[in-house]
Amino acid sequence: MVPPAIASILRTARTVAVLGAHYEAQRPAFYVPDYLHATGYTVLPVNGTLVGRTLWGAHVVGSLPELAVAVDVVDVFRRAEALPAHVDEILAMRPLPRVVWFQQGIRNDAVARTLEAAGITVVQDRCMLADHRSL
Repeated sequence: MVPPAIASILRTARTVAVLGAHYEAQRPAFYVPDYLHATGYTVLPVNGTLVGRTLWGAHVVGSLPELAVAVDVVDVFRRAEALPAHVDEILAMRPLPRVVWFQQGIRNDAVARTLEAAGITVVQDRCMLADHRSL
């Protein structure tokens, strides 16, 4: 069962930035956002090594602050030890995202506390695809 707070995020979010998006179909950083796109979310790919490509109908940007639209959720596909390097990038977004979601297997309590102190809801170690399918 999906907790009510998670269900609310999934029902109200419309725009998802994918930090660490990938183009290889077998990778979670591709098939999770691909599913989200197919179910009606606007998916914005972010990956510094894929700038110039197009995924899910959007041009890949190199960093989160480069996104030209407001983002409801930043869906993170980066290793837990890499997350501290993204805190300033997330906090530089204007407006700030409502939610930062660390995909299944990703947890960093220190980063979560920093983002929560800035007023951002943090979800850790959960899969957006699995939770959405469970609604």
